Amino acid sequence: MNTSSAPVVNDIEVPSPPDDAIQAIRFNPAVAGMPILLAAGSWDCTIRIWQVNESGTVEPKAMQNVGAPILSIDWTDDGSKIFIAGADKRAQVWDLASNQLAVVGQHDEPISTCHWITSPNYNCLMTGGWDKTLRFWDMRQLPQQNSLGTIQLPDKVFCADMVFPMGAVALANRQVKLFKLDNSPQEVKTDESPLKYQSRCISIFRNKQNNQPNGYALGSIEGRVAIQYVEPSTPKDNFTFKCHRSPELINNFQEIYPVNDVTFHPQHYTLATIGSDGRYSFWDKDARTKLKTSDAFPLPLTKCHIHGSGNIFAYAVGYDWSRGHEGNLPGGANKIFLHACAEDMKPRPKNT
Repeated sequence: MNTSSAPVVNDIEVPSPPDDAIQAIRFNPAVAGMPILLAAGSWDCTIRIWQVNESGTVEPKAMQNVGAPILSIDWTDDGSKIFIAGADKRAQVWDLASNQLAVVGQHDEPISTCHWITSPNYNCLMTGGWDKTLRFWDMRQLPQQNSLGTIQLPDKVFCADMVFPMGAVALANRQVKLFKLDNSPQEVKTDESPLKYQSRCISIFRNKQNNQPNGYALGSIEGRVAIQYVEPSTPKDNFTFKCHRSPELINNFQEIYPVNDVTFHPQHYTLATIGSDGRYSFWDKDARTKLKTSDAFPLPLTKCHIHGSGNIFAYAVGYDWSRGHEGNLPGGANKIFLHACAEDMKPRPKNT
């Protein structure tokens, strides 16, 4: 991809961040008349919620300690509840109105991903775990944990995404399993990752013409992202690109950093990546160009998300253990920032 760079300008710092690295960050769904809420789950065992006001101010609204590191979160469609997947092998739901937690499901190992599925035929929570299973939970049966089904997988679930009716699950063996979710979940395709090393993050993208999911971006620890279509028109449709690497040689080598998260803009169909180099970058996958790169933070960026309006990009700063114990320097602060992204993530006009 072609490159250009620009500094971080006027990003808003979120007050009262967690005390440890942030592993999950999600805006509530964009619903008319609803305030903008941002939720973050952390290794400090807390999930926190902030309200983002039209004036640009941000205020803490709620917090729960779930007793275990939080690995993934998701919202219900109406923004009234948040699902929490944890290292304690439990999936929980937080009802914001009553401020009550309830256990939704259980795995045999830590749960790495959770996604709320709403379809014409059923509603359920999809969870993926290190026990090599994908499980589906019926919310109507609470307080019992009633599994609608379990799919056995060949390896641990490292990351997943869901844009109805498509689910994409990246495994420890570098396979990506694609599922059709509109009736009972059905595996439709297995891809071998074109990246050589461990998958770190995955995000489904939509077709510009019909807004239906038709592919995914997969990020790995090798500073590279793969763009993969479900049904490519030509072999050249699928490609990989380098990112989150040092701009200059260090001791005659280029530093390579993990890609910690990737997310797509809901209107522009462009994407954002963040990495252990402490930078975020915006990309146009169709033009195969970089739109912007931020200045580097002193710590890695761990997670990011874009609000459904397409106006706000949230990203978390903290240590991700990519350099082991030696890299956990004293004084490293965990922070969350908000960046106005609508203009930055617009595709550039094509040269005529």
